[in-house]
Amino acid sequence: MEIDVRKMNFRQIGNIVKESDEKLVLRECCGQRFIAAGTSGKDLEIHGIPGNALGAYLNGGSIEVMSNAQDAVGDTMNDGTIAVHGNIGDAAGYAMRGGKIFVRGNAGYRAGIHMKAYEEKSPLMVIGGSAGSFLGEYQAGGTIVVLNLYAPEKKPVGFFPCTGMHGGKMFLRSDCRDVVFPEQVTVSSAGDEELKELGGYIKEFCTFFDFDEEEIMSGTFTVIKPDTNNPYRRMYVPN
Repeated sequence: MEIDVRKMNFRQIGNIVKESDEKLVLRECCGQRFIAAGTSGKDLEIHGIPGNALGAYLNGGSIEVMSNAQDAVGDTMNDGTIAVHGNIGDAAGYAMRGGKIFVRGNAGYRAGIHMKAYEEKSPLMVIGGSAGSFLGEYQAGGTIVVLNLYAPEKKPVGFFPCTGMHGGKMFLRSDCRDVVFPEQVTVSSAGDEELKELGGYIKEFCTFFDFDEEEIMSGTFTVIKPDTNNPYRRMYVPN
């Protein structure tokens, strides 16, 4: 079912999504917040630009955005898939506990902040372009992948990546020679087992976006993990 939502507020859209049992195509979206927040089992295709907190607390289902999305995409999501064909704003995947976010373009600041995992749930975020500062801040679990497909001569991330990271892992498609990481993480070239794991994420990314899987995998990948021998200590507190 296709719906023109240009004159609807977020509550009206939310009621439509909540009551529908079929795939919804939302057209002329223009900044409405909280679309599909707290839902499960919904199938949405969004044309236009949804506002903040798209898919917040998402507990299953799929959301596909055919252009850009604003801040806090997938805030505290628990399950499901969000695919964005453009760029996303700041704090995407904040406190994400499960599910997957795929972004064709770039991400703003603090993507994946406080991402976590529990038992069988392990969230995933794959960013096709670059990410802003504080990527993976306080990351406690799950996986973040930054592919740096559009400007590989530049750094894939901004300042202060992995600050406070104490779980999970991050893959960056770069040798990262110009990236400054905190002392509390280990930085190394991805090994065979890690590349095998990564290949599954890239394969799924390419099902949404028109990229060559082999070409992406031919790049150099760096993997970052917490350093268990030098664990993170609370910042701003003197020794």
